[in-house]
Amino acid sequence: MANGYKVGMISLGCPKNQVDGEALLAKLAQAGYQIVNEIENSDVMIVNTCGFIEDAKREAIDAILEVAQYKEAGLISAIVVTGCLAERYQDEILKEMPEVDAVIGIGANSDIVKVCDKALCGIKTSNFPNKCYLPLDGERMLSTPPHWAYLKIAEGCDNRCAYCAIPGIRGNFRSRTIESVVDEAKSLVNRGVKEIILVAQDTTKYGQDLYGEYSLDKLLKELVKIDGLEWIRLFYCYPQRITDSLIDVIANEDKVCKYIDIPLQHSDATVLKNMNRVGDGNDYRVLLNKMREAIPGLALRTTFMVGFPGETDEQFENLCEFVKDMKFDKMGCFTFSPEEDTPAFDMENQIDEDVMKRRQEVLMNAQFFITEASNKGRVGNVYKVIVDSFADGKYTGRSYMDSPEIDSGIIFTSNKKLNIGDFVDVKITDFDGYDLIGEHYEFT
Repeated sequence: MANGYKVGMISLGCPKNQVDGEALLAKLAQAGYQIVNEIENSDVMIVNTCGFIEDAKREAIDAILEVAQYKEAGLISAIVVTGCLAERYQDEILKEMPEVDAVIGIGANSDIVKVCDKALCGIKTSNFPNKCYLPLDGERMLSTPPHWAYLKIAEGCDNRCAYCAIPGIRGNFRSRTIESVVDEAKSLVNRGVKEIILVAQDTTKYGQDLYGEYSLDKLLKELVKIDGLEWIRLFYCYPQRITDSLIDVIANEDKVCKYIDIPLQHSDATVLKNMNRVGDGNDYRVLLNKMREAIPGLALRTTFMVGFPGETDEQFENLCEFVKDMKFDKMGCFTFSPEEDTPAFDMENQIDEDVMKRRQEVLMNAQFFITEASNKGRVGNVYKVIVDSFADGKYTGRSYMDSPEIDSGIIFTSNKKLNIGDFVDVKITDFDGYDLIGEHYEFT
């Protein structure tokens, strides 16, 4: 039916959802829809939502309401809601927001063309098949810059952390085959991608369901064989599943960035137990020190949650000391969000919002001073940097220590014209808060 109809998308939330959105756009483009970037230029607008925590839900609802204003003004014809909020709240979205024409769960993503066709004909759609029908591979219309891309290697989660709604939204953990992932990686590289970021709800569990053992190390050994692929980066790794063989691959394969994202959530044993997570701060110290010893120059990124029900001042102070002691290269912190249908939703001893915000601020301030000291120590060093952008006479890029979108980067000058996606050497001359400052450096 497409006949030149235009479709736009607002995609929210994590990289995994972003990948799903890219797959939706590819299906629509193949069916003849024209993909546009502006709401006012579209006939049908897709809001690909996140529904993980309260702030994400609010952002998603605000986006839907914004698009609804364009529909009420007659500038667009239809609104389709996809993603985690759609999967989680289903028909409630149609009930509360009658401006919406279609709401589909992740298991219906393959039907996006039919859904948009019906929406343009004024036919409402509400469809929530089994989550297992979400395609794990297929064509994508990349929304990232041409030189880097996310690559989803698995879907769903079996961890059942007490605060997390994702298992109920995304279903049980299921991996793609090594062959499928490698084929997509080759396709991305053929399109000009030089850096691939592997993502899943639990990247380190990859392959256990298919091969009977953790197989991220084996996947990496196949990916590094791809000509033209320069960097491979790991997100969302679970500490208890980081094996010696994975550490060895990171240490010895040049294409695997000496960078790993391990969301630890907390360091106190009691808090972690209440979260239904395994381990404690001492376990983490042993693991992280082992990794740093085996992988010289390793950049560690982590995320912590403050304000989990029952978290005492003493437990929070212990977390602060843990952060100061471990000196993470990159760190994020978010406050507990009580999510319905999770065990933590109605746990006793909920923490006041003001207390949570204060703890978040204290922890991030501690990390700022750690980062500042680390950046000061990097002045004079030379790093291989990928060029991300150019503005106001300066380039912005990233070393192996920096992920796109979530990490700070390197701002530098060059006497030569550089292309976006180039790899160049940059000498660090200064720093400004989280950012490093440098200049293009050519060895003589």
